Amino acid sequence: MKAVKYILWALWRVWFYILMGVPIIILSPLLVISILSEKTYPMFFFFARLWAKIILYGMGFYPKIEREQQIEKGHSYMLVANHASMTDIMLMLVICKNPFVFVGKKELAKIPIFGFFYKRTCILVDRSSSKSRFEVFKRAQARLNQGLSICIFPEGGVTDDHNVLLDEFKDGAFRLAIEHQIPVVPMTFVDNRKRFSFNFFSGSPGRMRAIVHRFIPTTSLTLDDKKDLRDTVRQVIYHQLLKKQKK
Repeated sequence: MKAVKYILWALWRVWFYILMGVPIIILSPLLVISILSEKTYPMFFFFARLWAKIILYGMGFYPKIEREQQIEKGHSYMLVANHASMTDIMLMLVICKNPFVFVGKKELAKIPIFGFFYKRTCILVDRSSSKSRFEVFKRAQARLNQGLSICIFPEGGVTDDHNVLLDEFKDGAFRLAIEHQIPVVPMTFVDNRKRFSFNFFSGSPGRMRAIVHRFIPTTSLTLDDKKDLRDTVRQVIYHQLLKKQKK
C-alpha cells in the first residue's frame, strides 16, 4: 500500500511539471510577443495569471482568499508573503490582478521552458553577490517608476527545516517600500507547505487559504524605520500562521 502511495505521489508531482510546461509551449508565440517590450508587460501578466490558475486548479488546489483590504487598480504596492512552496508564485498571481514583477532567485531560470520567460520578466538576484543585490534595487526602482508593483518573499528562500514556521526577514522589500513610499501588503499563505512542499513525496489536493492583510503605509516612514517595518510585517504573518495552523 505504501508503494502505491509513493507511485501516486510521483505521478502527481510529474503532472505538476507538465502543467507548468505545456501551457507555456502552447502560448509561446503570444508570450514571446508580450516580452518584446516593457510596454507589453501587462499582456504577459495576463497570460501568467491564466497559467497560474491552470496549475493550481489542475493540481486540485482550490484557493480560498480572505481580504482585509482590497488592492486597487492603478496603484503600486510591495507584495510580501511567507515562502514555503513553488505554488507560492502561482497563488500570488491569482490573488493580485494588478501587474507586478517578482524578485526571485536566479536558480529558477535554469528550469526548462519556464526559465526562458522567468529571466526575461522577473528581477533575478544572486544572493551571494552584493553587486547582484544592488542591481536588484536599481531594476526594482525602474519597474516601480513604471507604475508596476513588486513582489518579494522576504525570507529570501525556503528553509530546509520544516520545524521553522517563518524564517527571519531580509530588509530589501521594506527599504524599497519606504524609498518609494508605497504600501506594504502582507499576505499569509496558510496551506502551501502542506499542499506542495519541496519534499517530493508529500502533499495533497485541497483548499489553499490565503489572507491579504491590511496594508501598512510607508508615507510617514524613513529608512531609519526599515527594521521596525520589517518586524511589524513579520509579526502579522507569523501570528496568522500560528492562528490558522490550529484550524
